[in-house]
Amino acid sequence: MHQADIHGFLKDFFIEYDCEVTDFSDSSLEVQLTAEIDKAIMNRPFYWHYIEKMNGLASPMRLTFETDSTAKKSKQTEVIHYGSPRLHQLFSFAMSKGKYGHFYEKVEHAASAQSLKPWLALNGKLVYQCHKKKEEFFSIGLNLINGEMINDFHFLLKHWEMNETISSLCFPLSPLIRPASGLQRIKDQLIKKVHTENHQWAVDAKQKMEEDLLLLERFYEEIDEKPDCYKNEKNAIITQYEPSIHLNIINGGLFYLSTHPLDN
Repeated sequence: MHQADIHGFLKDFFIEYDCEVTDFSDSSLEVQLTAEIDKAIMNRPFYWHYIEKMNGLASPMRLTFETDSTAKKSKQTEVIHYGSPRLHQLFSFAMSKGKYGHFYEKVEHAASAQSLKPWLALNGKLVYQCHKKKEEFFSIGLNLINGEMINDFHFLLKHWEMNETISSLCFPLSPLIRPASGLQRIKDQLIKKVHTENHQWAVDAKQKMEEDLLLLERFYEEIDEKPDCYKNEKNAIITQYEPSIHLNIINGGLFYLSTHPLDN
């Protein structure tokens, strides 16, 4: 994630949650937090408990963020980069608030009744883990009428205008595939993909683990009763090198569309 992307995320995040945002440059912005966001990210539970108990006038904080580490900044400026705890705090909040959505394509000036087809969207990542780690993000859309599945669904819909309510003269088609079944279809497709991949990385990790375990055994071979540190070191080696693949779902939703995503 580049610094320009981080700046764009910050701006979009705070605007989405109704915070007043003032841009100063391509890398800095000042944000007046709402009470909701202040409670979520500023770690002031005693302040908010007092305000709510006394029915007082709340004063959410105002923050200045800078995504250019070389820029001149004051003590009140918070530098944000990919590894910063604040950024991941915002990621976690956005994920918790946006796990699932239900949206309809905005259709203007429909001359007659317009049907909207249901698509199940699933965004997440495959995590390949051993002594090294690789993350592969995915965004898959499944047509709940005919079962068609397409990749990069999020990017295909990125510039579409969506509403949480259906447009006039439009009606949603009832899914022939239940969302729960659709979710399982997508998971099965991802598992199938994993099975067809080259997993030499896992073979190499296993080999490295066996080498380190053999070295550990040689170090303690003259000790009949192995101490606790031996067991701890052995477990640490296994934990470090044991290959695994995890499927993590970030969010998803139902999207009702009048046209095919690839045709727009």
